Amino acid sequence: MTKPCPCGSGKEHAECCEPIISGAKPAPTAEALMRSRYTAYVDKRIEYLGESLAPETRKDHDEKSVREWADTAEWLGLEITDTEAGGEGDDEGVVEFAAKYAVDGQELTHRERSRFRRVDGLWRYVDGEMVSPPNVRKGPRVGRNDPCPCGSGKKYKKCCGR
Repeated sequence: MTKPCPCGSGKEHAECCEPIISGAKPAPTAEALMRSRYTAYVDKRIEYLGESLAPETRKDHDEKSVREWADTAEWLGLEITDTEAGGEGDDEGVVEFAAKYAVDGQELTHRERSRFRRVDGLWRYVDGEMVSPPNVRKGPRVGRNDPCPCGSGKKYKKCCGR
């Protein structure tokens, strides 16, 4: 039975991340490694998460914490929001992503800008920094001459828009 890959690529799991996680083939790009790392969380393949780290990052790897997070989270989806370099001909790359998950019924999003580097010809995760979610305006945009949404009856520019 075939199943879609958890990474959201639209490919079958057996054709996408599984061969990378199992070691049957290397990740061709930094993004492919990022997708395989997300899938490893979903599949609880914790050893792979340690193996896919750059050597200088492995000393800080806390397998117990990683296992706890993978076990307690319900993984809901991955969205790649940006990539810089990290292609088949590159030695370094950056992948920005949003991983959605739920813990105790509360939906959360882990947003990170991750750095990757080739080590002995293989892509490895170096480190990442958390990124803020994009600013999204809720509700319609108020024009300067529109009535103020506070209900004062004044124009926006003469009330809350000062």
